Amino acid sequence: MQTDERIRRARPEDIPALVELVYALAEYERAPDECHLTADQLETALFGPNPAVFCHVAEHEGEVAGCAIWFLNFSTWRGVHGIYLEDLFVRPETRGTGLGKALLTALAQECVNNNYERLEWSVLNWNTPAIDFYKSLGATPQDDWTVYRLTDKALTKLGS
Repeated sequence: MQTDERIRRARPEDIPALVELVYALAEYERAPDECHLTADQLETALFGPNPAVFCHVAEHEGEVAGCAIWFLNFSTWRGVHGIYLEDLFVRPETRGTGLGKALLTALAQECVNNNYERLEWSVLNWNTPAIDFYKSLGATPQDDWTVYRLTDKALTKLGS
């Protein structure tokens, strides 16, 4: 299996660039006020004593130009882990260079190498460029499912 030399696992020195990419993604997704990630939080999540979040980065001309931040999920029906892609983002000026596809290919390789049977993610319904890109890779929408979320006051109320 050919590995794209522009893609690698994130390193601690990538944290500032990764935080910047996450904020750029929040801006792109029209929700900049909802992003509160700090460098310390991301460093702990990726490189702390018990990391549960992982990241691949894409480099362009020696700089971090994109990232795929992911974690393991589990399918009770299949009985194995999979990857849930939390964030995929490539800087606008480097789009069209194959970095997005290379990042997804790296995650597909993680799945194949570790016998994970799913690579899943969510996409905003209005994001047709991303939807078209994902479909071009063979991804299929799971239209029978609706994502639900508890946060803030609703989460606190239920958990109290």
